[in-house]
Amino acid sequence: MATIRPLYPLSSPLKQCINIHSSTPWIYSKSTSDSPVSSIQLHTNQHQQRQVAAGVAFNPSGNYDLSLYDDENDTQKAPPPMPPKEGRYEVVIDTNIIRGLDLAPFESATGITSPLSANANPKEFLERTIGFTINYTREDEYDPRELSEFPDIRLWFVRLDAVYPWLPVVLDWRAGELARYAAMLLPHQMSLRMGVVFNPEALELFIMQKVFVVYSWLKENDIPMPRLKTKDMARMLGFGIGDELFDLIDKQIPTSS
Repeated sequence: MATIRPLYPLSSPLKQCINIHSSTPWIYSKSTSDSPVSSIQLHTNQHQQRQVAAGVAFNPSGNYDLSLYDDENDTQKAPPPMPPKEGRYEVVIDTNIIRGLDLAPFESATGITSPLSANANPKEFLERTIGFTINYTREDEYDPRELSEFPDIRLWFVRLDAVYPWLPVVLDWRAGELARYAAMLLPHQMSLRMGVVFNPEALELFIMQKVFVVYSWLKENDIPMPRLKTKDMARMLGFGIGDELFDLIDKQIPTSS
C-alpha cells in the first residue's frame, strides 16, 4: 500500500487514509535544493533548517499551534519572493470588486472567460503568467491582519478558484503568487518568523486536488510535458509527485485524441 508523502514528514492521519494498491509510492520525498526559485526556511521536529521552494511556509511537523511572535532564534527569516515577472497579466482588484464577488477584472485583464479552458492560447498564459494586485481598504487602518486573513478577500478567491480551478498552474510562481493563492484557500496561521504556516492536512488535500485538475487541463490543451509542469507546481509547495499517479490518471481519463 502506497501512501501520500510530502517532501518532509507530516504527523497527519491523511497518510493512513489515502492510499492505492501499488507497491510503489506515487508521491515521494526528494530534495528541492536545485529549485530555481527563492526558498524558505521550514521548521522541523528537530528544529533544523530545511529549504523548500515556495513563497510561504507550511509546518511539516504538523504542529499547528504556533505563537505569532515565536521567539526561537535558530531559524532565519525566509527571503522575500522574487519581483513580479515582467509582462505578466496583472489582475487588479479593490474592495468593491472583492465584496461584490465580481470576476470581471480577472476576465478583462486576462481574456479568460471560459470556465473549462482559456479562450486564448494556454501556452501564452503559461509563458507570461498571472499575478494579482489587491487594493483593499481596511475598515480599521490599524488592523494588523494580512490580506489572506480577511474573509471577504478569501471568499473572492474561493469563487475564482471554483470557476477556474486550473488557475494555479499559470500563476507567477517565482513572485510567490502560487503560495499566496494557496493561503487564500487554505487554513493557516501567521508567524512573524515563518510567515504563513499552512494546516498540513489541508495542504495535502489541496495539492492532490490541483494535481488532478491541472494535469487534465494541460493534456486537454496539448501542452508539452504535462507531467513535468504538474510536478513543478506541486514541488513549489513542497510535494514530489511520482509517475505512478499519472499512470493511474491516464488509465481512468481518456485522452483528448
